[in-house]
Amino acid sequence: MNTGLDVFSTLHHLVQRAMSSLPGAQRGSLLVRAGRRLVYRAAVGLDGVLPGRLHMPSDGGLLGASAPFGPAAAPEAARGPCLVPAAAWYRAHLPEVAERPGWPPAGAHVLVVPVPVFGAPGAYLALEQPDATPLSGPYRALLESVVESAGAALERRGLFEEKAQVAQELRLLEEVLSAVAESVDLLELIETLADGIRSVQTGPRWSTIDLAILEDAGNAGSGSRAGEGAVDGAPGPHDRRTIHLYRAPRRPMTAYWNNVRDGALAAGRDLRVGVEFRSGMASGPAAQEAFLEEGIRRRVSGIAIAPIDPVALEPSIRRAAEAGIPVVAIDSPPIDGSACSLYIGTDNRAAGRIAGEAMLRLLPQGGDVAIQAPSAAVANARDRIEGFREAIAGSAIRADSLSENLFDGDRATELAFEMVRSKPQLTGAFGVCSENGPGLGQALMALGRSGDMKLIAFDLITATVAMLQEGVIQAAVVQREYDMGYRGVQALHDMVRRGVAAALADLPASRSIDTGVDLVTVERTPFSIALSDHLAMSSARRIANRKLGAATGGRALEFLVIGMAERDCPVNDERAPVADDSLVGRVVSACSSLVIDTASSEYQRFGDVAEARWNGARTMVGVPLLSRDAVLGVLVLSSPQPDACSPTDLALIERVAAVAAVVLENARLLSRIKERTWELESLSRRQEALLDTIARMSSPVVPIAPGVLVMPIIGTLDAQRSGRFLEAMLQEISDHQARVVLIDVTGMAVVDASAASHLAQAARAAGMLGSEVVLVGIAPEAARLMVEQGIELDCIVTRSTLELGFSYALGKMGGRVVYRRG
Repeated sequence: MNTGLDVFSTLHHLVQRAMSSLPGAQRGSLLVRAGRRLVYRAAVGLDGVLPGRLHMPSDGGLLGASAPFGPAAAPEAARGPCLVPAAAWYRAHLPEVAERPGWPPAGAHVLVVPVPVFGAPGAYLALEQPDATPLSGPYRALLESVVESAGAALERRGLFEEKAQVAQELRLLEEVLSAVAESVDLLELIETLADGIRSVQTGPRWSTIDLAILEDAGNAGSGSRAGEGAVDGAPGPHDRRTIHLYRAPRRPMTAYWNNVRDGALAAGRDLRVGVEFRSGMASGPAAQEAFLEEGIRRRVSGIAIAPIDPVALEPSIRRAAEAGIPVVAIDSPPIDGSACSLYIGTDNRAAGRIAGEAMLRLLPQGGDVAIQAPSAAVANARDRIEGFREAIAGSAIRADSLSENLFDGDRATELAFEMVRSKPQLTGAFGVCSENGPGLGQALMALGRSGDMKLIAFDLITATVAMLQEGVIQAAVVQREYDMGYRGVQALHDMVRRGVAAALADLPASRSIDTGVDLVTVERTPFSIALSDHLAMSSARRIANRKLGAATGGRALEFLVIGMAERDCPVNDERAPVADDSLVGRVVSACSSLVIDTASSEYQRFGDVAEARWNGARTMVGVPLLSRDAVLGVLVLSSPQPDACSPTDLALIERVAAVAAVVLENARLLSRIKERTWELESLSRRQEALLDTIARMSSPVVPIAPGVLVMPIIGTLDAQRSGRFLEAMLQEISDHQARVVLIDVTGMAVVDASAASHLAQAARAAGMLGSEVVLVGIAPEAARLMVEQGIELDCIVTRSTLELGFSYALGKMGGRVVYRRG
């Protein structure tokens, strides 16, 4: 027996031990406190009494109203062991039995023994005995030993579950914070929030999780990106407020492919290259082939693909390679001799052997085990099945059957129900890919086989996490899919930068990189890793694998990553007015969270509550996204369960909402900074253009006679303007072959030492081109200032007026000015 691998067997064994310590005990069960209710976690001897199996976990009724730490039928059990009539016990905690004619047997009693968990009654052993005989001394010591073992097992389990929940919450907050950028895709944000909350909170069974973002009425054309209008600006007048409602899909693209995408995008950010993630399999390999051909037409820098059908896709992969586009396979290996340069992913045969070895530990006595896979034609599934069969070969475990769901999640569940219902002899099942484990788990729970039929899953999607913690799935073989996406882009970048041959020279000769797997259980065992430790280690690996790149010159690099999965229904969004008589309106007005029962008469008039109630919701939760004193939006959740949101659940959702509010506020701030920067840059460009125009207009070049130019200067001749003036003058002298340049300083604000130096420099430069500079228009005040300051203009010819300067220039050219009387 190993408590970390199989909690059901552990608790079941403890109940059997407790019954053996009580003479005449016929039936027994263990109920664990969960909020204000009890939950059956193990039962012995009830299968022949109930019309069907008692599902694990199963509702065990309410705690006592007068003694909230004790069962309703025996509140005094909160203080110690007690005997109660069996009829009263079953009526309160197992009504299916109490309703049977002639049941329970006359005189039967139930011994209720509290199990201390962390210092308080956290569970109860309920042992049915034929009469009211009190427990004697020797048997009491045996039972106390069992109670101590049960308490230790539940405490250990509770610690690992709490640690896992904290790790999951930290990972969720990290993922939300990573969305901080110049713009936040709100469709992806609500999917991240929904998937993360459902992973952390398995109890409430959230059926819908929506994100309502308040919009300004002036942003009617806003898109789905924060920073592009969706969350920019404060809410307008109350009667004009609207919300943009983002609805997460009930069944999103699995966390597995989200992690592949996140790894690829993270590599793109670190290496400063563009990465586009495409995923789809509605039409099988045809969808991936279309993505490949599109990448070839666009001449992307490299392609990473998880091939659904490697044989069918090989011609397109070869065309890409022939076009000089390196291709690497991730997740699923290519065919032998493929044009793919590299395979990055799991050693699937080795992973299958790990699953088989875990099943050997779960079923030491052997038994029949069913296998379900998307398709035996897919290489990774085929290799896992072969590895599983290798591990169980020669043992008492028999691989009973193989069913294929053909990548259809609904079909996976239907096949699982049919298999479990028609084959009661099955003792275990192996879900080969991510959707298979949860599909099998749903069938086991619905048909009362959870716990006693051992289940090993692959990958760690949201439903798998919940079923691990509930004991429905005993272990999961978890791939490192984030690493696949990250290292795939990393390898492509290296191939483009260094050349394919040079990049491959540093890699294994097999041209295959095994990213590895972890066997994950809720508790740590000698051969598995605890769920909480896996989450922490995967985050550490993400940091360790980072390899920052420098900006490269030339053509910007763009990589295409092609996955398998696609959403059953896309995340959708819609606009709606904010009504006072709605959950969202009430939360916005109060700036505080609200948890309501949809059946309550107080909220009958609320439109969104009525709609949720119509769709089967019993609990609704609204949590504001607060930014300083303003409300940016509301996170809205619904569950079909009554009292689904505990104070602990609400506190987590409020923490998540607070982080989401920071993300949205930062996106809005970054957007405003970007917009303001663009405005300032645009203004600067206009100012530079205007100054350039003014400079050209203030120093025009006018040819007034053959070989003679006039250049008036208006304003101030500083160093910057002097350079432009000199450049223009020399160009015009060359173009017009000018021999005399008249520089008219009549319009200059002041002729000081600096200006005189610039003018002398212009004269010397003109002289080098065979042209003479004549300075005209010096005002009397300027002349006096120059004399007082000792400014000399060397040998520059000066004339008081432009007319005299023109006469001088004509004389130099052999001409003269002739005046005629009118």
